[in-house]
Amino acid sequence: MPIYEYENPDPASGCVRCANRFELIRPAGMETVSTCPECGSPVQRVVSRCRTVMANHDASQTRTGTAVADYERQGMWSHAAELAEKLSESTKDQSLRDRALDNYKKAGYDAASLDSYAQKKPKSANGDRA
Repeated sequence: MPIYEYENPDPASGCVRCANRFELIRPAGMETVSTCPECGSPVQRVVSRCRTVMANHDASQTRTGTAVADYERQGMWSHAAELAEKLSESTKDQSLRDRALDNYKKAGYDAASLDSYAQKKPKSANGDRA
């Protein structure tokens, strides 16, 4: 159901609710509200501000993330670990790096060598350790 916003054209004449903008969920096609549901003061429907979030995703990162998940579902832990590690280096995503570590452990890699790997800081853009 759509959410509509209303306000009192004369906020001083209304209650606390209609003195400010308020929202009502109304079935589509139903008549608009002309009075405040609390105090009966006249209200008018207002155009809502557009509230959107734009996520900037790189298509290649999305494909790689899907490939990692596919390898994990198939139990191909070393493949999943290698892809997750490469993606974590390019995105600097620590949770992806941790995921790569977990996959390496599931693949049977030595935990001691992985612990030293986990302690290393990711490489910076110019190849140096950060």
